[in-house]
Amino acid sequence: TIDLFSKMSIDWLGFGYAAAIAFGGFMGYKRKGSVMSLVAGLVFGALSAYGALKISMDVRDTSISLLSSGVLALVMGMRFKNSGKLLPAGLMAVLSLLMFVRILFRIMM
Repeated sequence: TIDLFSKMSIDWLGFGYAAAIAFGGFMGYKRKGSVMSLVAGLVFGALSAYGALKISMDVRDTSISLLSSGVLALVMGMRFKNSGKLLPAGLMAVLSLLMFVRILFRIMM
């Protein structure tokens, strides 16, 4: 039999980040009734989870994670700049920027 997980180093931080994004979208929907928050949270959460899976299977396959965290850092950073609200825009901007920088470091190593 082939064991797909024997050579995998699971990207736990990537999966945790993806869960935080999806949870944030759900909370935006629950608190404010924002369908857009729910959709964006689920889409970016799924993209980030897929990116974490790709990194888990091949540490060099960072393109999806890099793109999703970069776009989310930019969008949420602009929302934070315009609103000045730490939650959720500021927190997600910081988390996304940290994830983006983490992935860049992984590429350089």
